[in-house]
Amino acid sequence: MKSKGNIVFLGMMGSGKTSIGSLLSKKINLNFFDIDHLIEKELKMKIPDIFEIKGERFFRELEEKITLKMLKKNNIIISLGGGAFINKKIRTEILSNHISFWLKWDSKVLIERIKNSIKRPMAIKATNNELIELIKKRSNTYSEAMYRINCNNLTKSQIINKILNLYENNKTKD
Repeated sequence: MKSKGNIVFLGMMGSGKTSIGSLLSKKINLNFFDIDHLIEKELKMKIPDIFEIKGERFFRELEEKITLKMLKKNNIIISLGGGAFINKKIRTEILSNHISFWLKWDSKVLIERIKNSIKRPMAIKATNNELIELIKKRSNTYSEAMYRINCNNLTKSQIINKILNLYENNKTKD
């Protein structure tokens, strides 16, 4: 692996970035960091409360600061928040120096997972059509990731095996 190449998971809320990242970290013995969790820990507040009290702009600025700081570390696994990869500074850093995996799901599956979730401020009051538009819009940017993992009809174990195969192939290229 490149001397400075972390594994970064991106994708929509509800795509499994945290659970896949955590499972993979145990399997290959690398530390795992979830950006949303780090933000909550720093502010001692849950993400929906941050959005409600401090606003999305405040959240996005803090998300950028924490994400760029974590990306300076080496040989770790990072799970981004659903909107983090939309940030140009974050995206440029990831695409230039890290191994990125987009956990891609059909809109229908994602909507079932996130609809009415009080943990997801972007989905709390959104209609299905608004969520479909958000998924489409973000998917254009997510498609820039180094690897796309089509997760539909796969178990977590199968997703991790796909990631490991791509990761191992990437390591041997260096």
